[in-house]
Amino acid sequence: MSVVELETSAMFLPEAMVQACEDIRNSVTIVQDEAGRAGVYFGAGRLAPEIAAVATLPPIYPEWLGDASFIEAHPVKFPYIAGDMAGGISGPDLIVAMGRIGMMGFLGAGGQSLAAVHAQIGDIQRRLGASAAWGANLIHTPHHPRWESEVTDLYIREGVERVSVSAFMAINENVVRLSLHGLRRTEDGIRRRHHLFAKISRPELAEQFMAPAPPEMVQALVRKGHLTQEEADLARHIPLAEDITVEADSGGHTDNRPLHVLMPVILAIRERALRRFASGTTIRVGAAGGLGTPHALAAAFSTGAAYVLTGSINQSSREASVSDAAKDMLSQATLADTAMAPSADMFELGGRVQVLRRGTWFPQRAALLYETYRNYAGLAEIPEALKARLEKEIFRMPLSQIWDATRQYFLQQDPSQLKKAAEDAKFQMALVFRWYLSQSSRWAVTGDLERRMDYQLWCGPVMGAFNEWVRGSFLESVADRSVDQMALNLMEGAAVMMRLNQLRLWGVPVPLSYTFRPRLLALG
Repeated sequence: MSVVELETSAMFLPEAMVQACEDIRNSVTIVQDEAGRAGVYFGAGRLAPEIAAVATLPPIYPEWLGDASFIEAHPVKFPYIAGDMAGGISGPDLIVAMGRIGMMGFLGAGGQSLAAVHAQIGDIQRRLGASAAWGANLIHTPHHPRWESEVTDLYIREGVERVSVSAFMAINENVVRLSLHGLRRTEDGIRRRHHLFAKISRPELAEQFMAPAPPEMVQALVRKGHLTQEEADLARHIPLAEDITVEADSGGHTDNRPLHVLMPVILAIRERALRRFASGTTIRVGAAGGLGTPHALAAAFSTGAAYVLTGSINQSSREASVSDAAKDMLSQATLADTAMAPSADMFELGGRVQVLRRGTWFPQRAALLYETYRNYAGLAEIPEALKARLEKEIFRMPLSQIWDATRQYFLQQDPSQLKKAAEDAKFQMALVFRWYLSQSSRWAVTGDLERRMDYQLWCGPVMGAFNEWVRGSFLESVADRSVDQMALNLMEGAAVMMRLNQLRLWGVPVPLSYTFRPRLLALG
């Protein structure tokens, strides 16, 4: 058999097709023989007469996925974000690890004291320097508006340039202030000091963030001295946020919507929104929720996502600031191991979050508290049998002691809440019940083993998908789940999946059993 015949035969082997999938940084030629059989060719020499070249697929780099303007607007190498996880679960270690490989992370400020957030910002700034892109979270806190306002002040004062705003049902002055503070006109156009990443799952909220800030709200901020008139004038010419994160079914606050249904709707809104601005205005739409496998990331980019944001899966990484006990629980999760439960920050409104169900009684216990809240007018109205059950199974102490602890907390943090509780017994009951909902997430962070059955871990079904994907690989063990290797493998795998789909579209019979498996990737 001649060398040409040997090469020709190799073009149609399954091994060659797998190589074509994984060798994404080089072009590959698709060939056909006289019988119409498709194969792949990597050489540059002359093909045998009976072999025809029908197409050449260019290289695919993980860095090229998404919208190139995302890389230009933010000094990152990859269009990938590790999303904010409240309670500092996405803390400095995770943010720094992402920044060092050219990706972005958001500090999870929700549920933390102002002093803790301030200290973590300083830690990140010292370790990453001024060149890396990173951000912090501003979560809507309707029951604690002072905290939300003080965190906004902190971000402006400390120069936090990127802020992920989440759980908002409508924009408010804090969001507008962050977006517009520091606006200035340059030769290149209007420059921002702060970039909002608006996390949304509803069309009506997307429309608000893609429009200019409401003039009446802007002028109110000018009168209060929070904005200058120049900033107010420039605000009329730009959208409130240039980065919109479409959040599909996810851990924590979620509307449980499928990404492939939600994304086209938001992209259509973006198209209409851009018509009101000057040419050159950019609104990028990223994807979040359910992203924990290369297939999912490839699908997100295929829908038009400018960038991707992962959440639930990062809690099981080495760098996540959550206990080893919690990480072990997350690493055992399957697709069916999540549930919706009442949320602490929107308890009275009936807001819910998606949490881990396996290994914890939190969803059931939180649901019992909300049912009790709905059925009774105050703590004094709760029947003795039910009260005894709550004190024994959930609180592990008398409700009176829980109220004393709650009262001491709000004396320091927000005394206005106590005034309201004194006038409204049902609100007092909500504060007591929110104690459990708040503490349950802290017990998971600190690893209180006596409270393991009460851990609240925000988690979507994607955790189970990720665990299945890494099964049998070096990422299966929690001890080896570094957030940088998780992210690099997901992006590498997404590019491989894109190449695989291209090959199949050209009729190349890539083995159906093939999938990208995690492997140790260079960090440089």
